[in-house]
Amino acid sequence: MKLKTRKISAVVLALGMAALWLLINPESYEQIFTKVENTGAESGVDYNAETDYSAEPTTEAESDAPLATEILEKLEVKGRAPKTGYSREQFYNGWPTVEGCSLRQRILKRELGDSAVLDGCNVISGEFDEPYTGEHKVLKDKTEVAKIQIDHVMALSDAWQKGAQYKDYETRNKIATDPLNLLAVDGAANQQKSDGDAATWLPKNKKFRCQYVARQVSVKYKYELWVTEAEKEAISKVLANCPNEPTIGI
Repeated sequence: MKLKTRKISAVVLALGMAALWLLINPESYEQIFTKVENTGAESGVDYNAETDYSAEPTTEAESDAPLATEILEKLEVKGRAPKTGYSREQFYNGWPTVEGCSLRQRILKRELGDSAVLDGCNVISGEFDEPYTGEHKVLKDKTEVAKIQIDHVMALSDAWQKGAQYKDYETRNKIATDPLNLLAVDGAANQQKSDGDAATWLPKNKKFRCQYVARQVSVKYKYELWVTEAEKEAISKVLANCPNEPTIGI
């Protein structure tokens, strides 16, 4: 009985000392119990820092192409719809075959141009200026080519939440397989982008940012999708560096 009483007294004493410590050092309580927010630092993005919207214009306006700034103003501005029900299968089931070759291989060939070496339909080597990082990539073999991903410039999840879920499957399939919305890019950069829009992710390569947002504007206009207020503001800030940036395919 005495042993049990001693154990209880020891526990009470320990709790009392802990309580006294917290009263004297309240910051300790905050350090232990305050939820740590995900700042995105693990992916190289500091969401607490002021976003850099700077860009370097590289494209000259075409006389018959409307400006991205003009088309941006024509897009409807709304909040995100729920992501409920989204899956890639709502848009497509793998890359379709275009004139006998996979669309993935078609996009790779388009980006690598004359440097592309083919084995039938498959690109097995080549080189190109990767748009998201700005690095010149030399792809020596199929292993190197496999590291290149085909990105939906306007992410399919983003499209789903901004009007695509209200379209029929045929329209969604066009969004997913339209070459206008597809780019061959560095796999790591594509993974970092994930399904972000211009308000949450921009390419590291500032020489591509104007074309990047102009392409997103072009796709959204073509398929009658909307932008959020934050997204429109971000795109506007990028285009302020290149007011003569043309749209693509409009």
